[in-house]
Amino acid sequence: MTQAANHSATLPSLSGGLYAFFFDVDGTLAAIQSRPESVFIPANVIDQLQQLSSLCNGALALVSGRPIAQLDALSAPLKTPAAGVHGAERRDSQGEFHRITLPVEVEQTLREELQHAMAQWPGTQLESKGMAFALHYRQAMQHEQDVMRLAEQSVKRFPGLALQPGKCVVEIKPQGIDKGAAIRDFMQKPPFTGRIPVFIGDDLTDEKGFLTVNAMQGISVKVGEGASQARYRLDDVDAVYGWLERSLLQLKHDNVGKEFRL
Repeated sequence: MTQAANHSATLPSLSGGLYAFFFDVDGTLAAIQSRPESVFIPANVIDQLQQLSSLCNGALALVSGRPIAQLDALSAPLKTPAAGVHGAERRDSQGEFHRITLPVEVEQTLREELQHAMAQWPGTQLESKGMAFALHYRQAMQHEQDVMRLAEQSVKRFPGLALQPGKCVVEIKPQGIDKGAAIRDFMQKPPFTGRIPVFIGDDLTDEKGFLTVNAMQGISVKVGEGASQARYRLDDVDAVYGWLERSLLQLKHDNVGKEFRL
């Protein structure tokens, strides 16, 4: 991976363009918490996202490893197009759902086996998403290798599944599903088509999204430290909030007295 830029000041101005916005949630719009269910998006940030969505004619989507139902709960009352479980489920701008599911027998067998294995490691947490599983070890770092070994063995036993490492988590999901493919699908249909994609994320799960946006000559932004394919960088979640506020001011200024273009 290449090393992204180090400061928010390196991000290009959004003035004078037609943009489509894609946001990861955990670690990007919401600070990481010790448990996934404790994560929240501040109310003022949700309001700013609503304003941004209006400015870009609805070309704003959340792209996350979380299921869409959780994204809706976190961002309420805002309800945007969304890609959940890294794109295994997607809601388009018309509200239509597209889902990739696991065979029932595979989902049930894998869930039971993962629950049984992880029950032996206090502090680990299994999150079942229906078509995918997240194995969390943030509160049990001593079991990182155990969890990784379990995930690797599970994928070997069930063809058609793949691993997706993240921050203190490894996910088991259908092959060919990633955030890059989700963004590419969104960009092929209104209101996203013809716009410049902007994607902000913080984790290994976002790297394919960065690559897709780079190929479209868009703006890819890595949040936090670490090597990345992203072309720009914001230091942390607070820096994302600051960028969002500044971008709104710029876009509103550009539209004062002008015909709606963004």
